This record gives sequence, C-alpha cells and structure tokens, in this order.
Amino acid sequence: MSVFSPLALTQTLPFLPLAQGDIDYEVARRGEPDLFAKVLAEPATKVILVKDGKVAVPHGQGAIADYANVKMRLAQLPGAYVAAELESHPSALAIFLGSYGGRLGEHVVAVDVTHVQPNDTTITAATARSGGADDAFAEVPAHESQENAKSLLESATTRFDWVDLRGFAPHASAREAGQATSAISLSMWHARQRHCPTCGAPVEPALGGWAQHCTNDEDGNRLLFPRIEPAVITAIVDHDDRLLLQHNSAWRNNGLYSVSAGFVEAGENLEHACRREAKEEVGIEIGELKYLGSQPWPFPSSLMMAFKGVAVTTDVHVDGEETLQARWVTRDEYMSELVSGRMEAPGKATIARYMIEEWLGHDLP
Repeated sequence: MSVFSPLALTQTLPFLPLAQGDIDYEVARRGEPDLFAKVLAEPATKVILVKDGKVAVPHGQGAIADYANVKMRLAQLPGAYVAAELESHPSALAIFLGSYGGRLGEHVVAVDVTHVQPNDTTITAATARSGGADDAFAEVPAHESQENAKSLLESATTRFDWVDLRGFAPHASAREAGQATSAISLSMWHARQRHCPTCGAPVEPALGGWAQHCTNDEDGNRLLFPRIEPAVITAIVDHDDRLLLQHNSAWRNNGLYSVSAGFVEAGENLEHACRREAKEEVGIEIGELKYLGSQPWPFPSSLMMAFKGVAVTTDVHVDGEETLQARWVTRDEYMSELVSGRMEAPGKATIARYMIEEWLGHDLP
C-alpha cells in the first residue's frame, strides 16, 4: 500500500469545455429600457440563434459534430437584421448575453426561435434588400429567390444546422462555447417554466431574458430567476491509485463507464453528497475529498461540481438499480479496455472525461 495520499499531487482541472466563457454579462444593463433596440442598432453587435436546446451553426457543420479534430462556429447575424423581426415576431425570445468591450465594444444577443411559426408572406425590409438577410455571410444558398424568401427568423430552422452542446462545445472556441452554454441554459429554462411556480399565472421575460415577471398584479408581479440544480461528481480512487468506474442503468451504450455522480439533496453540503452517492451506488465509503472544478450542465439546469475522493473501503456492491456494474482499474487496465472496445470514455463535453484524464495523466484518445 502506498504511503502517499492519492490526492497529494492532484490539481484543479485546468480546462472544462462549458466553463470557459469570458463575456462581461453587464448585469447593470439588463433592466435598461429599450435595451435590445439600442444594442441591436450597434454595428458590432452579433446575434446567435437557439432552438429546442440547440444552437445554429453554418449549413453543413452539423454533419461534422461527431468527428474528432474539427472546428465549429456559431452562425452569427448582424443585429440590424434581427431588430425589426423581433418586433414582428413576439414569440421570439431575445436574451442579452453581454459584451467583450475593447475597441469595438462587441455585444452578443441570443434569440430563441423555438416558438416562431413560419409565415410565407412575411418578408422584412432587410430581407427584401439583400435577397436573404444572411446571404452576405454565406449561410444561405445564393440561388434562393427573393420571391420565395421567408423572414430571417422564420427560415432559420432550414437555413442553418442545429447542434446541442455535447456536439458543439468540444469543437468550438472558448468564447463561443460560453455563449452557447448561457443561451441554451436560459432558453431551456424559459421553455420549461411558462407559469409562476407560486400562483400559476403566466410569466413573461424580464431583465434581458435572465429573469421572468409573474403577470399576476394581485400577487405582486414577483420577479423569478432560473433555478440551478447542484450536482456532485466524484472520481473515487483507492490507496493503490486505482480508479472506480461504473456503468449507469440509464445509459443505452453498454460500454460507457464513468465516475460517481448525483444531485445534492435539500440541506446537504457537497462533501456529504459525494459520500452519500458513493455509498448508495457502489457501497464504497469515501474519506478525504479534494475539489477539482465545476461547469454548468444545462440538460436542463445542473451545475456539476467535481471532486476526487479516496476510498476508505474497496469492496464494490452496486445497487442494481441506478448502477449496474462497477470495477476498479489501473491506468494500464483502463487503456486496454478502451483499446479493446470493452469500455468507452465519457464524451468530450463532460466534466467526467477531464476528471478521468487528470487521474490518467494524459488526454484520452
């Protein structure tokens, strides 16, 4: 048995794909009157699109999401094209993401087009001038006729490809991954909370899309904010520095193995949640814990907080319900399992992958 703690040389995770955004939220501006009219009129403002928990990327990029060494980018539209369409499409949800300052003072606005309904007769002035508002950005085939053009927001579904964060973030710049994470998180919250959880009245967007107002005057028009669900995820190692990997019953891929994870219970601290989940899922008691990092996981609204913990006991007893299989592996054993195809690593957007790489000492293939 090693005389050194397996946590002695453990460092916090230097990179997490959904925790790299560097935008200035400009929180003080969220309540500003006519915020979107002013921001969208600025020439440096860019608009990104969200729909059903996915972001828009240029046509053709959706097909490369499953490849390893490719680059993806968000489809970006000038604010001036979108401003008029927001007025004529009240079902579109605008979200003020913030700015990057600097000489250009670039602002970013996300527009959720999930509930925008097609209307073949709607053509905005900007569309009429250009024969397609985003033609200039090579997002729309040049041969599309002006007569068949729809408004920009109405045609977005077919003019762009749509990918979720799992497919987009591993291939995107840190800046655009941050934009996509915030936009999708807020979009999914608005889609799921359509009524006030206290009185049941309909809600409407507020504070630049980062909040909601209850429409019930008699109940004070309370201001509502997104609820974040804290979750812990723990890489469990023993005193021989083996890693415990487990397969969850909810995973359709039988070869997928990851680390222990679960939601934090009401009134529970993070460390207790790590130890409770390990005990419940695999019958392992955890002693020392070390914090590794965190990242949002908007599927739909979690915040994943990562720890590395040392097992006090090593006899594995899976619960048979949530966790079906679990086993200790050395580094050599794990690489052998991956090469043979008997195990598969978590996806590149997950915090679990980077936790395993930290233990492994190098990037996963």
